[in-house]
Amino acid sequence: MAKRVLLMRLSAMGDVAMTVPVVASFAKAYPDINITMLSTPRFQPLFANISNLSFVGVDKAGRHNGIRGLWKLSKEITADGKFDQMIDLHDVLRSKILRTIMRLKGVKVTVVDKGRAEKKALIDGKNKSQLKQMVKRYHETFEKAGYKFDLNYEGYCPNTSTDLSESLNLTSHVSNIGIAPFAQHEGKIYPLDKMEQVVKTLSERNIGVYLFGGGKKEEDVFNSWVEKYPNVISLAGKYKLQEEMVAMKKMDLMLTMDSANMHLASLCGVKVVSIWGATHPYMGFYGYGQDPEDAIVANLDCQPCSAYGNKPCRFGDYRCMTQINSETVCKKVLNILNKTED
Repeated sequence: MAKRVLLMRLSAMGDVAMTVPVVASFAKAYPDINITMLSTPRFQPLFANISNLSFVGVDKAGRHNGIRGLWKLSKEITADGKFDQMIDLHDVLRSKILRTIMRLKGVKVTVVDKGRAEKKALIDGKNKSQLKQMVKRYHETFEKAGYKFDLNYEGYCPNTSTDLSESLNLTSHVSNIGIAPFAQHEGKIYPLDKMEQVVKTLSERNIGVYLFGGGKKEEDVFNSWVEKYPNVISLAGKYKLQEEMVAMKKMDLMLTMDSANMHLASLCGVKVVSIWGATHPYMGFYGYGQDPEDAIVANLDCQPCSAYGNKPCRFGDYRCMTQINSETVCKKVLNILNKTED
């Protein structure tokens, strides 16, 4: 009987996206293992092309909520048989409860080391050096569980027949850049007036500017930019996740925050210029396969002030972002585009 391995990683899209290169490489190295991935339902497309993986969406607010809900989840996922191993790639209360249940069922459990103490030291200013990348931490967790393999992720191939080339009108521009100017927390968002200047400068050079995001606020901002500047196209609210990633793969470059879109573009194999404020690439959350030289950071003494950018600025002005001028961003983007054309 084939070995069965249970993986678990919930939380934000970017966190889950960082597991994909490792999970895909694991699945490729061990094709005879039946893998079950527990994650947030809407992230299923990220794992859709892994043939020996079954995806189970966790209903955190509904039937899988609390201890009883997790017990119910454990019964659902073991209905077809017992797991040989569980690899917890999250290590939070919810995953701790489930892994305890699985241990009681005789399942061997391996848990990720997220380096929480190291991250706290970085935030407290006791250490200002690069921490281990989360992708590497995930990889080491599999090695600790007894699985040796190289990371050989070849890039995301969306499981959809949608091409989008014609509807995006890509060939009418000298280059095409995707811009995702929003993030979950204010401390990770480049000031919109400065980003608008970036959009304006790029559009004037006949560069196709494709705006990625979702939600009413984002759509309103994007629509105002579309009305003001030529060559600017809003994709907000128009496509599902898989289709958005199809569009990303067609970009010459993505400009993002420290956000899910940075990680999605990285999975697509697209070069990313990322802007960092309250967080910092040193924390280990940099996009998979991206060049650290393409990160734009003010490098103030107060950075990073949190791991996730969810704390208010102690100075009240988010100077880590406001001190980065739009000319710096444009120069970085244009230099990369010019090299690509050469």
